[in-house]
Amino acid sequence: MPRRYEGMAYWEMVSRQMGLISKAEQLRLRDSTVAVIGCGGIGGAAVEMLARMGIGRIRIIDSDVFDISNINRQLMSSFSALKLPKVEVAAERIRTVNPFADVEVFHECFTEKNASTIIDGSDAVVDALDNITSRVMASRRCRIQGIPFIHGAIHGSMGQVSVFTSDSPSYEELFNLPSRGLELTGDVKSELKELSSETPPVIGPAANLTGCLQAAEVFKLITGRGDLIIAPRMLKFDLLLGEPFKIVEL
Repeated sequence: MPRRYEGMAYWEMVSRQMGLISKAEQLRLRDSTVAVIGCGGIGGAAVEMLARMGIGRIRIIDSDVFDISNINRQLMSSFSALKLPKVEVAAERIRTVNPFADVEVFHECFTEKNASTIIDGSDAVVDALDNITSRVMASRRCRIQGIPFIHGAIHGSMGQVSVFTSDSPSYEELFNLPSRGLELTGDVKSELKELSSETPPVIGPAANLTGCLQAAEVFKLITGRGDLIIAPRMLKFDLLLGEPFKIVEL
């Protein structure tokens, strides 16, 4: 595409949301960097929505490859993607949906060693992780850097979303985790691992809705529109209930 038309195409791509936000606010989205830690059920939906709303730089990290059991909930998965790295498939999806976005790909586990590379310089970090230890590491780095940590978690038909900032209770404080105030030694990590040792059941809509809700919090955060769900407030839902959504204060 000739360069002179690229800008026009970007604005046409996001034109349906321009009735809700100003050009200046859309430029904030275009100029922002969002890190998504995990590219599974939650992360795949978040990545899809972030690309479609016109985020300018998306960082994605996941060490896993797709298998058949992912297909019930993970938007990026398919039989043709089996055994392929989740981040590579997600990156190609971003480039297909929003070719104007820069994509940074990390096919590796999220650790304390690479936390600064993934998180630092981001405007928001989306928690699409599947274990508490990694969430503690990510939330701590975000807090040090003053970067909002958009938490999301699922179990069965249920999900929850909350935003942690430098002014809110920390992730560890809110959930009263045994790691609070301690170094992440081997013993502390073992305690945390015991809290999330099971592989929970989940239906696809719960995972995808959680990722979409997190993307909505990113949208509000960057544009300044709406009210963020900041901890200790938390949005919880159970899709099997007649009135599935509620905001609670923990």
